[in-house]
Amino acid sequence: MNLPQVHLLLNHWPILGALIGLALLLIALVTRNYDLKQASFILFGVLAVLTIPVYLSGNAAADAMKKQAGWPTSLVDAHEGAAVLALLALELTGIFSVVALWPSTRSAKAEAQSKSWPTMAVLIASLVTAGLMTVAGNTGGNIRHAEILTEGEAPSSIAAMGASFILAVRYFVIDYSRWVWPFVEDLHFIGLILLLGTVGILSIRTLGFLKQLPVGPLHKLIPLGLIGLLINVITGLMFFIGMPFFYTGNWYFQLKIFAILVAGAILVLFYCTGMFRKWGSVGAGEDAPAYAKLIAAASLLLWVAIVIIGRYIPLGESS
Repeated sequence: MNLPQVHLLLNHWPILGALIGLALLLIALVTRNYDLKQASFILFGVLAVLTIPVYLSGNAAADAMKKQAGWPTSLVDAHEGAAVLALLALELTGIFSVVALWPSTRSAKAEAQSKSWPTMAVLIASLVTAGLMTVAGNTGGNIRHAEILTEGEAPSSIAAMGASFILAVRYFVIDYSRWVWPFVEDLHFIGLILLLGTVGILSIRTLGFLKQLPVGPLHKLIPLGLIGLLINVITGLMFFIGMPFFYTGNWYFQLKIFAILVAGAILVLFYCTGMFRKWGSVGAGEDAPAYAKLIAAASLLLWVAIVIIGRYIPLGESS
């Protein structure tokens, strides 16, 4: 299976997922169903992680189509533009969802007392995401179904805006100054430090080391790890947009993305939801449950592997 086939397999997930997540959130707000609202937040958080390979594989599909005679390049560019805006909107929705989930990791009382602005932020961002995902889906359908287009029809303004955004980022990262790329790399490393440091100390304690420290207070460091993850997503996207031809067929890059998907899902599901409560109350001198140790070991190994694999990306060969 090649990358264009992967894109065809995955490209409906973020579109349908965004619409389902929005529907769940609206129903939860109308019925005041706490559990349903939490489920929508978790769904948006997971979608934010899973949508990354959809976008990355889409670039390979776009390159493959542009190399074939007879395919309208303008339609492919329009879809790329709409897709990048939809990706950014969904990532923002995922960030707001994690922020909204955060009080629930401490206690239900904290959730009840927390301000409602994260929920409203998720609602507004998810509405925007659903609209942009609809545009991305339509522009993608136009590529394969030219019969639905009116002759001479111009790309939508949203798609054109996204295409301009891609060109602007590419110019800024590659051509604006020779110092931009090293600066973005420094930011990427800072994000990795925040991530690995946060996940590392919590995982090491959960595994049974540093028993003099209770687990609960260490959990307050997780927002630093999430900030690091956000920095890495932004800077990583800048790298990819700047040189997509280098990363698309790079096996080290693909392996790193897969590891990030698994590690990111663990971070969201187990550290930003009520699942953490089961071992978050472990005090000084106490042992965490066996399943918590398994999750901690997997998380720590994954993030260390991500750093190591990342160092091999410049050595990879694009196919």
